[in-house]
Amino acid sequence: MRIVSLLPAATDIVVMLGLGGDLVGRTHECDWPPGDLAGVPEVTATALPEASTSREISAAVAGDAHRGSSLYQLDVAVLADLAPDLILTQDLCAVCAVSYARVNDAVRMIDLDTRVVSLEARTIGGILDTVDAVAALTGTTDRAAEIRADAERRLAALPGPGAGGPTVLFVEWLDPLMPGGHWVPEQIGHAGGRSLLLGPGAHSTPQRWSVVAELAPEVVVFGPCGFTPERTVGELSVAAAQPGWADLPAVRDGQVWVVDGPAYFNRPGPRVVDGAEILAAVLAGRPDSRAWRADTAPG
Repeated sequence: MRIVSLLPAATDIVVMLGLGGDLVGRTHECDWPPGDLAGVPEVTATALPEASTSREISAAVAGDAHRGSSLYQLDVAVLADLAPDLILTQDLCAVCAVSYARVNDAVRMIDLDTRVVSLEARTIGGILDTVDAVAALTGTTDRAAEIRADAERRLAALPGPGAGGPTVLFVEWLDPLMPGGHWVPEQIGHAGGRSLLLGPGAHSTPQRWSVVAELAPEVVVFGPCGFTPERTVGELSVAAAQPGWADLPAVRDGQVWVVDGPAYFNRPGPRVVDGAEILAAVLAGRPDSRAWRADTAPG
C-alpha cells in the first residue's frame, strides 16, 4: 500500500504499525523517527519563516493572508506523481495541518483513486482508536492491539487523578496564552496532577495571563505546539514579563518546566503516553532527561 501522511501524528502511527516502508509522502514537519524519513518526499510546505515567534505566527493565522491551514501549501503535482492508495489527514485543528476538505479537493482535481481518511482524536482513548482505524485499513490489527495494550498498561502504572495532586498549567502557546487541551488534561491527570482551565477533550482557546495569576498554579509546564525546547526557552520572557508571574507558587518553588511539545504532547499519536510518564516524573520530583527546569533548559 502507498501511504501519504499529511499529519505528523499519522506518520508516527504509520511507523509504529510497521508500515514505514509503505510511506511514500509526508509533511515538512514529520520528524519522527529521527533520520528514518529522509528519503520520503515532502508534499507540504509553509509560508512562515522558520524563526517566527509565537506572536508572529498568531498574527499570521489571524491575518487576511492566511486562514488556518492555508498557512500550509500542498504540492498537488508531487501528490499526483506519488499516486497514493491512502492519504491520512485531519480536521481537528485548522492551524496544525492541511485540512481534510482541501485534500479531498486536491484528490478530485487530479483524479486519483485514493482513500482520504481524517483522524480526529480529542482524547487518549480517541488516539488509540485512530491507531485501530489505520490498522484496519492496512491489515495491521495485531500490531495495533499490541500498541493499545502497551499504552493501557503504562497509563495504569501511573499515579492517576487525585484530589490532592498539584495544580498544573500546561502552556501550549505563549503569545497569546493557550493552555493544553484535548488529551493534555488527561496526561496531567494520569501523572497525578490537576489540570487548570481545561478538562479532557476540551478545545483550547486564548486566555488572559491575569487568569494564571488568579489560579496560582503549583506547576507550570511549557510545551508550545511545534516548538523545540530551545525555541521555547527563547520565548519564556513573554511569561516572565507578565504581572504577578514572580509570585506564582510554581515560580517561587522552582516548578516551571520546559518539555518537547511536538514529541510528547501536541500530536495525537501514541507518544502521548510518554508525555504522561514525563509529567509523572516531574510531579514526583524524579529526574527525567526529557524535561528541564526553566532555569536549566537548553537554549
